Amino acid sequence: MTAPPRILVTNWAYPETLQQLAAAGTVDANPERTVWPREEIIRRAAEADAIMAFMPDCIDAAFLKHCAKLRVVACALKGFDNFDVASCTAAGVWLAIVPDLLTEPTAELGVGLAIGLGRMIRDGDAIVRAGQFEGWRPVLYGTGLHKSTVTIIGMGKVGCAIAQRLSGFGCTLLGVDPGAEMPPGVTGRDLRSALAESDYVVLAAPLTPASHHLIGKAALAAMKPGALLINIGRGSVVDENAVADALEQGRLGGYAADVFEMEDWALPDRPLTIDPRLRTHPRTLFTPHLGSAVAQVRRAIEARAVVNILDALAGRRPRDAINRL
Repeated sequence: MTAPPRILVTNWAYPETLQQLAAAGTVDANPERTVWPREEIIRRAAEADAIMAFMPDCIDAAFLKHCAKLRVVACALKGFDNFDVASCTAAGVWLAIVPDLLTEPTAELGVGLAIGLGRMIRDGDAIVRAGQFEGWRPVLYGTGLHKSTVTIIGMGKVGCAIAQRLSGFGCTLLGVDPGAEMPPGVTGRDLRSALAESDYVVLAAPLTPASHHLIGKAALAAMKPGALLINIGRGSVVDENAVADALEQGRLGGYAADVFEMEDWALPDRPLTIDPRLRTHPRTLFTPHLGSAVAQVRRAIEARAVVNILDALAGRRPRDAINRL
């Protein structure tokens, strides 16, 4: 009698996700929200036929050499820079992502961070909580999106969704993405000219060798003085050390981010923590990778990852596979 397939779920997942997987095989799931160490995941993956993977995971050739039975890695995520596509293909393992469900909530958060940073919401909240607001008279004067110029770097699905949401704010929209067709209402620009014109710069670019530290010392120097920078793409698209320098020197008006360099596990030289200068600077606004953190969206993402696992276990190409075997 053939043993049921073994399915490893590396991070906490919703009960309905685990129930769906249990109908297809034996599930070994992380019951806690604490991330397992890589060594523990490798140990558990040795007998796995399928893995449901999440953002903290990094699957590469060194990982895969321990996984003789593995048929599919179904990622409950969109950005797959922590996953080695070529190594999965060489090992005969399908690699699948969830390409669409994260777009709208991530775009919403990007707009929210832009508004929050520009209108000094962090500072205002602190004043009210400290009992220092006596009513009526405003004490903080920030900047708004209306009549501003906003550059979006990375005009993929998330970038286009951000542009769509900003279209009602009465701002001028510029897009930077060589070769991409700009959506209605967005004017294409090269990076340097867009940075020089913009009051807000929103990063929605994936992490690639070309985009690594795209916003570094030179790009920050080219930005309009006092401009605001928002990153909801990948942490290492910016050089956080250079951003901290620009904030301290008063050249950058503020920095908001939902993603950080220390999250980019596949980069061997990544910083292990967020620069303390960023965490303590008054003109920063941060969220802990909340881009897709909407409960109904996360459920849908996991459900789609389940579908990709079931496809592979049934001998079919997962519908969201990004490699070919």
